[in-house]
Amino acid sequence: MTYLMNRSTLFDDLFRDVASGFYVKPLHGEALPKSVKVDVSDAGENYLIHAEIPGVSKEDIHVDIDGAKVSIKAEIKQQDSTSDDQRVLHSERYYGSVSRSFELPQDVDIEKSAAEYKDGVLQLTLPKKVQQESQRRLTIN
Repeated sequence: MTYLMNRSTLFDDLFRDVASGFYVKPLHGEALPKSVKVDVSDAGENYLIHAEIPGVSKEDIHVDIDGAKVSIKAEIKQQDSTSDDQRVLHSERYYGSVSRSFELPQDVDIEKSAAEYKDGVLQLTLPKKVQQESQRRLTIN
């Protein structure tokens, strides 16, 4: 059994070394990442979120905020730019939709929130909403 496994591995290695320059198996698109990877920080008056979303234009990124819930969604578009004299032999770039939702410890002030997208990283600055006291003592007349 060990002999067969070693022989098979040797054959695979030899074939890979010899054939690698002559033939590349066509493949189009890998699986999308399971979700957007984020770092969330509490910076006193603000929450800072850094989300990795490479290969996306800022017009294809959508951020929704509802109280303390933050949702990030991005559409990664397939971009085939081939001409009549070329064809794609191998492509590992993925396309489709990715998203991520999470809840912060405190509501966000949407009016003062800001978003910036640079070098494949979305940065959100989300000010904490000032909590108004829900309990109040009434003056008795």
